[in-house]
Amino acid sequence: MSHLRIDSYLNTYSQLTAAIQNLSEEQLKWKPAPASWSILEVLTHLVDHSIVISFRARDVLAATENRLPIFGQDAWVSGQYANEGKAEDVLSVYNSLLQYNSLLFARLGEEDWNKSAANFKGDQVSVASIIDGFAAHVQNHLGQISRIKSQL
Repeated sequence: MSHLRIDSYLNTYSQLTAAIQNLSEEQLKWKPAPASWSILEVLTHLVDHSIVISFRARDVLAATENRLPIFGQDAWVSGQYANEGKAEDVLSVYNSLLQYNSLLFARLGEEDWNKSAANFKGDQVSVASIIDGFAAHVQNHLGQISRIKSQL
């Protein structure tokens, strides 16, 4: 089961690269509305989220007593001027994080996948649910990318 989980997690990179294939820099930075995210900002958010879940998974595995942190996704995206970046740079970091995390995940036993901690809401979340949740989160944003592309 863990190999399927890791494969699903790693597959998000190819899904994202396929979703933006043949889009110009202008199209990647286009926003359907001023308060909406561009495709590049969506990709940046996914890197940010990957950084956060990387920390969360490690914190759970370390059995710390802290609640897992929340992050202000909109503030993170705007605060780093995400729409001024380049998609290839963002995706390179994204893929590197996936690969690095997959090395850790491959070493985990079933008991590790089931370790849990309280999230910012106080709900218990396991390492497995963190990783599965991330892969599902990427699917939601692939839908968002598709919607933005249909408006171009």
